[in-house]
Amino acid sequence: MMRMDAPAPGPAPSPSLVTALMLRVAEGDAAAFTALVRQLERPALALAWRTLNDATEAQDACQQAFARLWTEAHRFDPARGSAEAWFRRILINLCLDRRRAIRPVQPIDEAHDLADSQPDPEAMAIAADQQDRLAIAMGSLNARQRLALMLFHGEGLSMAEIAERMDTTAKAVEGLLGRARNMLRSLMNESPTP
Repeated sequence: MMRMDAPAPGPAPSPSLVTALMLRVAEGDAAAFTALVRQLERPALALAWRTLNDATEAQDACQQAFARLWTEAHRFDPARGSAEAWFRRILINLCLDRRRAIRPVQPIDEAHDLADSQPDPEAMAIAADQQDRLAIAMGSLNARQRLALMLFHGEGLSMAEIAERMDTTAKAVEGLLGRARNMLRSLMNESPTP
């Protein structure tokens, strides 16, 4: 599997602009939908990539979320929250559904040695091993724990913001983060199998 860095989320869209566009989309305005997608696509792709850790899956989830935004726009109620939070909830739910549906596979066609011109190969090997062990450990977490960690550490959100995105309480997020960290610590401290 080719490793790719997560896309940068870009600047946060203006909440008032997003809400105004969303209200126009609810009335069937296709031009407003196009403008709304432009406002939300970078942060949406970054969130989906961090949740799924796969660029193709992230793009598919975003496309599905935007399609749902278009068809379900009439259900948006600005009195219940921001349009951006409403869309993120759609996207997170789709990502969690995809995450549950993904079955782990072991790629065998990528096992080959490549010469590396980077300095200090030993340090790079140690760092790569740590990254691999972390990725495996993260894969052992349940989807909600992984999402909470990525929103907290990856996007720097507060527990209250994470609670809003995950439709739960800040206390529940604190518990998710604590359990996830303990599990990661335990998995990372285990000696690797030869």
